[in-house]
Amino acid sequence: MQAAPRPRPHLRRSPKTSSLGSEPLGSQSSRAKIMAPWATPPITPPITPLITLSEAHGVRYLHFGTEWVQGAMRLARPFALELEYQQQMMAVGLCLPQPQRIVLLGLGAGALAKFCWRSCAPAQVVAVELAPGVVQVARQWFNLPEDDERLSVVMGDARDYITRAAAPATADWLMVDLYDSAARGPVYDDADFYAACFASLRQPGVAAFNLFGRRFAPSFALIREAFHGCVITLPATPEGNRIVLGYRGSHFDEVLAAMPQNAATLQARWRLPTLQWLKKCLVQRNHPSPDISSGRPRL
Repeated sequence: MQAAPRPRPHLRRSPKTSSLGSEPLGSQSSRAKIMAPWATPPITPPITPLITLSEAHGVRYLHFGTEWVQGAMRLARPFALELEYQQQMMAVGLCLPQPQRIVLLGLGAGALAKFCWRSCAPAQVVAVELAPGVVQVARQWFNLPEDDERLSVVMGDARDYITRAAAPATADWLMVDLYDSAARGPVYDDADFYAACFASLRQPGVAAFNLFGRRFAPSFALIREAFHGCVITLPATPEGNRIVLGYRGSHFDEVLAAMPQNAATLQARWRLPTLQWLKKCLVQRNHPSPDISSGRPRL
């Protein structure tokens, strides 16, 4: 999610060239270049946001009733990750390159769900989404596949789901990207929520959190506490997003030492700049950590 001219969480202003479905679900618009033919029963907000679409320069954008972008898809590459912060969420693979079960909290346009489904086989992919309209739009306009033996979309609240999932721990990767239409901060941003995220992971397991702006410092402190200091931050995107990785398990030093090789392997496999992320990663620990950009211990 990105923003311009003033950064907002994982959002950016919609291009002003063309509009693709610029009215609420089920409405008509003479201004729309193409009208999304959806119709869902009205649901009391905030369960169903006002969903709108726009399109420019070969990219389709998802909005929640504002000009801020909540998701994107390049029409020529529907399974690629268009937004930089979503690419960086895949840094979970630097710690654990071969997951068996991936859980995503927040679906958006389905970019991460699609990418993991296609690029991380044979892993199971579970996406948790509160709003039925978001799922419908992701499938109709953003090429999200229907559920199959590897992909499932679970309708429900992310906090409720992760609390239930914490016993027993079942996720190898957890990706948390929970912003509403106002995008003022993560929907859930408290110690109990981050503790539940930690508990939902297997050992070893790794979580990725999308943070932004002024909320970064307090949110990061809560994540670091929940993950007992085993956290890694990626460099901020130009729009101000910061991805934080939290690791659960033993032998964190060995995980860090393996990251350069994992980055090289995944860059070739995924065609994402994983080696570039690695050079700028910052490891936050309670004691000295290895220099993961070179694979040598920092003295």
